[in-house]
Amino acid sequence: MTKASDNKLAIHNGNAIRQNYLSYGRQYIDQEDIIAVIEILKSDYLTTGPQIEAFEISVANYVGAKYAVAVSSGTAGLHMACFAAGITKGDEVIVPAMTFAATANCVLYCDGTPVFADIDERNYNIDPQDIQKKVTSKTKAIIPVDFTGQAVDMDEIIKIARKNNLLIIEDSAHALGSEYKGKKIGTKADMTVFSFHPVKPLTTGEGGMVVTDDEHLYKKMLLFRSHGITRDLELLTHNDGPWYYEQVELGYNYRITDIQCALGISQMKKLNSFLKRRRAIVKRYQEAFSDVVEIITPFEEAYSNSGWHLYIIKLNLDRLKVTRKEVYLALQAENIGVNVHYLPVYLHPYYMRLGYKKGLCKNTEQLYERIITLPLFPGMSDQDVEDVICGVIKVINYYKIQHI
Repeated sequence: MTKASDNKLAIHNGNAIRQNYLSYGRQYIDQEDIIAVIEILKSDYLTTGPQIEAFEISVANYVGAKYAVAVSSGTAGLHMACFAAGITKGDEVIVPAMTFAATANCVLYCDGTPVFADIDERNYNIDPQDIQKKVTSKTKAIIPVDFTGQAVDMDEIIKIARKNNLLIIEDSAHALGSEYKGKKIGTKADMTVFSFHPVKPLTTGEGGMVVTDDEHLYKKMLLFRSHGITRDLELLTHNDGPWYYEQVELGYNYRITDIQCALGISQMKKLNSFLKRRRAIVKRYQEAFSDVVEIITPFEEAYSNSGWHLYIIKLNLDRLKVTRKEVYLALQAENIGVNVHYLPVYLHPYYMRLGYKKGLCKNTEQLYERIITLPLFPGMSDQDVEDVICGVIKVINYYKIQHI
């Protein structure tokens, strides 16, 4: 990375220098993880074996849930949860506009209709007041997202759900290990979905999991994960013998492998240390940027203890001579692997072809135009953190409007 001693802004025709490039997120894999995977590669089961249930139990126990179903991705988990919730044609599901597309796509997979709610300007999570405004007679469920790892205001969302007889599917892809009012996220919603992509709190390569306390939903998800096929005697129409199975639902092959789950079990042992490191990095960022008026740092509600999947700064563009894009390119040229999370879902071309229009969620759109995601992952060294801080401050100082 470009060091603090480099005074000249490192912009080269808008192209970033790629030597010593620090990405915005990265997995942390150690020798213990490698050994765990190798042991499974030497074993009898590469998939459909005992590691899957062991990983499910590990995560369920960690968050305090009764049941867990591990799947091939967080997106598969969202789809599975929508199926279990009975989402079908004509049903509306309220989702935040500020999220990854999968949160809304899972509704479309079930022929439902995503209804986009705006965000709270302070915490960037879905606004419960806007949820209430979007509820209709067709509303079947709410999918709030713990954006960046910060917990949504679940008590307020639960009040709305109970009043209107709605299910809650909490998209906690960013938030394994985050807390809401002192308790791990994973038990307040009807179903809670986690992701294990490499940049998430822990990784299985690709992978996801849904946790629930509802046995009926749990059994529906088990069927959906594996083609809708079962050997459960209570579900079979008849039984030809011990080999016999039937397909009783239209499910998918969303199975996760024992290889991935062995990695997940090993990663779970380090999850708390990962979270501790993320929080320490964020504390340093907050301290460093607190007096930089050109930057608005993340605000965290008192009820949340975020695991900080992402650290997002908001640019005060009124105090800068340039656009967000120019700041972004300048930071990349400093070898800081910045990113932007996310384009409001309904502004994607696919959704606009479905009839969604710009202006639907004004707070979300205004936020999107000003945000940049800075590097944040457990493997960052203290020097990496300081280099990011120095690079950000250097770029901001270069572009800020001088007030006399």
